[in-house]
Amino acid sequence: MKDLNQLIDEMPLEVYERMRSAVELGKWEDGSVLTEAQRENAMQVVMLYQARMLDQDEHFTIARGGSINELSKSELKRRMASDFGGETIATFSNDEI
Repeated sequence: MKDLNQLIDEMPLEVYERMRSAVELGKWEDGSVLTEAQRENAMQVVMLYQARMLDQDEHFTIARGGSINELSKSELKRRMASDFGGETIATFSNDEI
């Protein structure tokens, strides 16, 4: 039987993406709902894969090595501004909220 580290090392990116989607949506591709145990186990595998195999720097993702990326408010604003070319997407007055 393979250990978890070997499983992660040999897991294709496509399998990781399917598991991540299942965790996010709470169901498998065929529409069947994940049990609570399946969701917890799949979430652990997804987080381990992210920590070992991906080099992510997005907010609240798992960085290489296992730490959680937490970006400052100013960094999030800077990234959002660059993503949208500095354009304002929408503005609201207090009366509209």
